[in-house]
Amino acid sequence: MVSRVRGTLGTFTGEITVSSEGTPSVSAEIDVSSVDTGNDQRDAHLKSAEFFDVEQHPTATFTSTGVRADGSGYALDGAFTLKGITKPISIGLEFNGINPGMGHGAVAGFQASVILNRKDFGIDINMPLETGGVVLGDKVTVTLDIEATKTA
Repeated sequence: MVSRVRGTLGTFTGEITVSSEGTPSVSAEIDVSSVDTGNDQRDAHLKSAEFFDVEQHPTATFTSTGVRADGSGYALDGAFTLKGITKPISIGLEFNGINPGMGHGAVAGFQASVILNRKDFGIDINMPLETGGVVLGDKVTVTLDIEATKTA
């Protein structure tokens, strides 16, 4: 592998809930069939049983189990499910601040990032190159740019 392929998952929902004690919890659901790398053939392969298997597992989910200080940011711990396999993960979280919004109430901004091993979630296809090495690396970097608004 010599380069990275970038893509998006365009259909998702998420919720941040803060208890009366101030403890936050996070849940998210991602429509894995919304993967878009800008290449229809690659996207179809990613949706196949060799990768995400969207026919059997159309959604990925995350449910937080806790948040803790981590250096200058935070770590959001939780359970991530992809392709029917649930694993604990820790997502690095940076709070970007709050602004008054554009007429719909205050908006809080966050950036989150985690490196996942695709093999941990049953995506264990190997595509060797004739010259040595493989087409596909094991690590997948997931970066989230999050804007959250307060609801009643």
